[in-house]
Amino acid sequence: MSASTLSEAYAEITRIVARYAKDEAIESPIDGLFIVKRTSPTLPLHAHQRPSFWLVAQGRKCVTVGEEELHYGVGDCLLVALDMPMTSRITHASETEPHLCVGVEINPTRLAELMGRLPPETAAPTDGVRGVAVARAAPQLVDATLRLLRLLDRPKDVAALAPLIEQEILYHLLSGPCGARLLHIAWAEGQGHRVTRAVAWLREHFAETLRIEALADHVGMSESSLHHHFKAVTNMTPMQYQKQLRLYEARRLMLVEGLDVGAAGFAVGYQSPSQFSREYRRLYGLPPARDVEALRAPIAAE
Repeated sequence: MSASTLSEAYAEITRIVARYAKDEAIESPIDGLFIVKRTSPTLPLHAHQRPSFWLVAQGRKCVTVGEEELHYGVGDCLLVALDMPMTSRITHASETEPHLCVGVEINPTRLAELMGRLPPETAAPTDGVRGVAVARAAPQLVDATLRLLRLLDRPKDVAALAPLIEQEILYHLLSGPCGARLLHIAWAEGQGHRVTRAVAWLREHFAETLRIEALADHVGMSESSLHHHFKAVTNMTPMQYQKQLRLYEARRLMLVEGLDVGAAGFAVGYQSPSQFSREYRRLYGLPPARDVEALRAPIAAE
């Protein structure tokens, strides 16, 4: 793909996303395809991100994983190889030039099926283990993403063609600059896959007391190996990862379910209200009650 053809592809992606997206992130009529439009910079948004890749067509964004910040913009691809709690914010967006982005969720089953068809000499990677990375998007990946977006205008073709294009996107991710990371996480016999299993356990049991030795035994690793590889992949320790899951869920319980501070903290596993408030403030910048009040204020103003 020539430079001019690539530029035209991005221009078309921009037009399609701008036409279909509202001023928010939404899942499109195509399963697993997300489109984002923001007309102004945003405050940090704390969320739990599923495995996916994100392509920026306009504007810039920053994500924070643990203590690492990743900035990306037009032509960049963000790869999230496993479930990750992270903080994101739009850094460049305006009414005249909104932030426009497209994301595709990575289906683990389809990824595993595709990996089974890779050349037999393909070996499990030993480096590039971080589960989140930013790289320049390969032209082939941009082209496949554009063809998936075009299906929004041809809904009758989605059922037949979307799975084929999704498989092509997965192949280009595996063969691209971040492919080693994705392989490391998904390879069934590798340490990265064991970390993925640890992450899955933590997501299901985040409110329980974490015993590292039990978690290590569950995924077939020593405690020291679990700590080392978990930190390498997620940029967090298992305890830090669990803490973020707890605090994200507590915030949701207060904001959406209407639980008070004490009930929300207890529901996610905190026995000490003071510890809950202290750790909540460290992550969100405000004590729980004040944070929820501030989040509800714009809704009340409307």
